[in-house]
Amino acid sequence: MSHISPVLWQFLQHWLSNFPLWPPEASTIAPQMDALIFFMILVSLIGLTIVILFIVGFSVLYRKQRHPVAVQIEGSTLLEATWTIIPLGLFLVMFVWGSLIYFRVYTPPANAMNIYVVGKQWMWKAEHPGGQHEINALHIPVGRPIQLTLISQDVFHSFSIPAFRVKREAIPGRYTSVWFQATKPGTYHLFCTQYCGTNHSAMIGQIVAMTPDDYKKWLDESNSGNSLAQNGERLFASLSCNACHSGRADARGPSLANVFGSTLTLTTGEKVNVDEAYLRQAILSPSEHVTQGYVPIMPTYQGQISEDGVFALIEYIKSLNSNYRVEQTLTTTDLLPESEGKAAPATAEKGAVKQ
Repeated sequence: MSHISPVLWQFLQHWLSNFPLWPPEASTIAPQMDALIFFMILVSLIGLTIVILFIVGFSVLYRKQRHPVAVQIEGSTLLEATWTIIPLGLFLVMFVWGSLIYFRVYTPPANAMNIYVVGKQWMWKAEHPGGQHEINALHIPVGRPIQLTLISQDVFHSFSIPAFRVKREAIPGRYTSVWFQATKPGTYHLFCTQYCGTNHSAMIGQIVAMTPDDYKKWLDESNSGNSLAQNGERLFASLSCNACHSGRADARGPSLANVFGSTLTLTTGEKVNVDEAYLRQAILSPSEHVTQGYVPIMPTYQGQISEDGVFALIEYIKSLNSNYRVEQTLTTTDLLPESEGKAAPATAEKGAVKQ
């Protein structure tokens, strides 16, 4: 940069460092997203330039001084086809390119680590599988796919990380998900980009991307004592869900072992994929999700189990690869706090979670 004034170069460096026009690329999807955006900008600039040149050219060639009497000019089929087909082709390229990126962003890999995020006026709360809790912050390891399962407790929110080029809405009563893989350690901005009330602008936070060793150290230092699955196991026992979901031949509820990720047939004949969203609905609205071969005897836990309790139950069900642990909970007496344990009487019917 020897041809640029040293003073001007220092000013540009300082300005670009403190007022960046473009967020850093800190995830695997960011370069692909930027490539599409730059392509769209380039096409727009070329189109704008062509239009301006034609306007200026026609203004000069067909000005009144050169053509005092107007002459009718017939259309050209070739010209009209050209300016229709070329833009259409460019738009289709953008559409297909954007669709591929969209499906990649919203289709997490099977080995992604799932973190639950709850949005509410005006804060973000994150729940890690190990039981770690965070407010307006999210610590993640670089080089590992991270899936976020989001929900809102009040109004619509939008979880946005510009440096990762991801944004996903948090919707009341429904799970949404998005994933990313950080590539650079550092601290990045977190925003709510959906107007959600008077303090919307204060609903911000930070994403801390760490090396695997630093992340492991942070997990150890932030350990709350129990993982989500362990809390879910205790809640499962306190609600007597094991009375109906024991896995025995005469059980009144279906076995939950290896149910996550499987395909179930409901009494309506509908086939459903068992994911986090389905398990949440099966717990809170069981009469709408009755597995074929069973009757709808399970009551709803809507309003009786906190969102954190639902997270814990889901993680526990996801961890079940046999009915051994369910049978063990039949004799469990170490329950969750009273507020969770009183969600429903400990009867057989109260435990019949239907998928």
